[in-house]
Amino acid sequence: MQHSRLLAILLTLQTRGRVSAQALATTFEVSVRTIYRDIDALSAAGVPVHAETGRNGGFQLRHGYRTRLTGLDRTEAESLFLAGVPFAAAQLGLGPAVERTRMKLLAALSDDAAKDAERVAARFHLDPVAWFQAPEDQRLLPELAAAVWTGRRVAMRYASWKSVVERRATPLGLVLKSGVWYLVAAVDGKPRTYRVGSIEALRVEAELGAVPRRFDLARYWKEFAGDYERRMQSERAVVRARPDALRSLARMSQAMAEAVAKAAPVDRDGWHVLAIPIESIDVAASDLLRLGPSVEALEPAELRAALRCAVEALSAVYAREDGASPREKARGRRKR
Repeated sequence: MQHSRLLAILLTLQTRGRVSAQALATTFEVSVRTIYRDIDALSAAGVPVHAETGRNGGFQLRHGYRTRLTGLDRTEAESLFLAGVPFAAAQLGLGPAVERTRMKLLAALSDDAAKDAERVAARFHLDPVAWFQAPEDQRLLPELAAAVWTGRRVAMRYASWKSVVERRATPLGLVLKSGVWYLVAAVDGKPRTYRVGSIEALRVEAELGAVPRRFDLARYWKEFAGDYERRMQSERAVVRARPDALRSLARMSQAMAEAVAKAAPVDRDGWHVLAIPIESIDVAASDLLRLGPSVEALEPAELRAALRCAVEALSAVYAREDGASPREKARGRRKR
């Protein structure tokens, strides 16, 4: 265990430069004291690790030093081929580069390791697009990705749900969520999120942008996604549901599944009563209509009214025996 951690620490210092003892301890889930012992072990093995004290101090390798420990074992080789995402790479304009990397990795592996890696890759396929959906048009994505890699500012025309706006921003990263690409960019120094498919025009500028200090893309996205889901389901409704409808409700979202788990026991009439999160009256009415008579909205009154209006409108449509309205029937008789 220690030997693998020593190698991981060495590679971390090589790729990230100066890293504090606390940051290493957090990364490898050990104590700071253990990190100091590991650094001593690396130094004893001849690895030139230097320590710098002070507020911005930490450990770093001597300038120009690079490890020659480049061998991959079987599991590592397999994991590299599983890490490839052809869908994302192709949309970013990196498909040929990913294929060249794959071929170089195969050439560097032993015959047995190469066969194992190809076998694993051939049995794993990632399709990030949701059912009954198609990938969004991402014509601007390669150009936007180039701006992200180089840190250059962009000027874009963006169609938000409210209006079309003009923005100048510093790209901070790209996120692929359920087959949809999002740009995280700083506007006036604050991170914002933009759906790439809603960018109508893009111009990459020569000016380099400033990344907010200590910005972490993964942490930002986790916080943004959680906040977005909470905001989009901030309202509540009370419904009663038949036992067979609970599974359908739970499949709508994680928040709905949590609400279903808290449902009251079935009553004498065979109903569960539960409070569910909803985005809006219109969206909730559309969702509940799909479940038919197995779910009844009890509160708020606006939701019951919306469902009643929808059901009455449907009833009026399907009450026509041949699909024609009385007025259309009268027109037909006059023509004859």
